[in-house]
Amino acid sequence: MFVNKLQNIIDNFSIQSEVIFSGSFCGGKTLGSLETEKGGHLHYLRSGKLTVLSDSGHKMLFDQPAIILLPFATTHQVIGDETEGAELICAAINFTALEQKQLVSSLPKLVYLNLDDGPMANTVDWMFSEIGVTGLGQKSIVGKMCDILLIQMLRKLSEEGLVIQGMLAGLSHPALAPTLVKLQEAPEEAWTLDLMAESAAMSRSKFSELFRDTVGQTPNDFLTDLRISTAQQLLIQDKPVNLVANKVGYEHGSVLARVFRKKTGLSPKEWLQKFHES
Repeated sequence: MFVNKLQNIIDNFSIQSEVIFSGSFCGGKTLGSLETEKGGHLHYLRSGKLTVLSDSGHKMLFDQPAIILLPFATTHQVIGDETEGAELICAAINFTALEQKQLVSSLPKLVYLNLDDGPMANTVDWMFSEIGVTGLGQKSIVGKMCDILLIQMLRKLSEEGLVIQGMLAGLSHPALAPTLVKLQEAPEEAWTLDLMAESAAMSRSKFSELFRDTVGQTPNDFLTDLRISTAQQLLIQDKPVNLVANKVGYEHGSVLARVFRKKTGLSPKEWLQKFHES
C-alpha cells in the first residue's frame, strides 16, 4: 500500500540522476560544489572500503555493500581505501527546491542503508552490469536505475520507521496518508482546513496538530508547496500559465504568479528559464 502512496508523490516529481563516476575507485574526490547545488549525491558501494568525510569533519567508514544518500548540496569527500579500493557508483541527484523540501527535508545530511540481498542489491548489480555496456541508451538506462534505487531507499526508510517527520512520515501515518494522497491527486480542489480535517475524520484542531507534528508544516503550507511543485512540473511541459493556475487550484495566472514568487523568489517565467539553463 505504501508503494502506491509513494508512487503518487514520485509521479509528480522530476528526480534527475546522473552518474558522475563508476568503477574501481581509490584515493579521494571532493563532491558537492556549486554545480550540484540543486540536489545531492547517491553513492553505491558494491565492494571494498569507502570513507565519507563531511565538510564538518565527520568521518564514516563503509566496509560492506551500502547505499549512501546525501540529499542536500553538502560538500564532502569520498575516499577509496588505497589497498582494497572501492567498487563504486557516484551519482548526482537534482530536485527543484520544493521537491527537495517535500521529499527529503526531514532526512539528515547523510543517511545510509546496508545492501543486503534484496531489491536494492539487485538494482545495484543491474546498474554495474549496465555500466559495462556501450550500447544505445546506456546512459539513460543507468540514470533511470539511479532514480529507481533512490525510490527504493526512500520506501525502505519509511517502512522501517527511520523517517520521523516530513512527507514520507505523513505517508506512513495511517490517519494522515489518505488525506495526503487526496491532496496529491487533486491539488486543484478548493481545499480548506475543514475539508482536510473531515477527510481525515478528525476535528480541525486535532488534524492541524497531528499534521504539523508529523509532516513538519501546517496543512495549508503543505498544500501551497504541493501546488507550486505541481505547477513547476506543468511549466516544464510548456503549459500556459493560466492553464497551470487552474490545474493547481488558482483562479488566474496572476494569483499563481504571486504565490509562486513568494515561495521561490521567481516568477513562473523566470523559474522556467532558470530551469532550462541549468
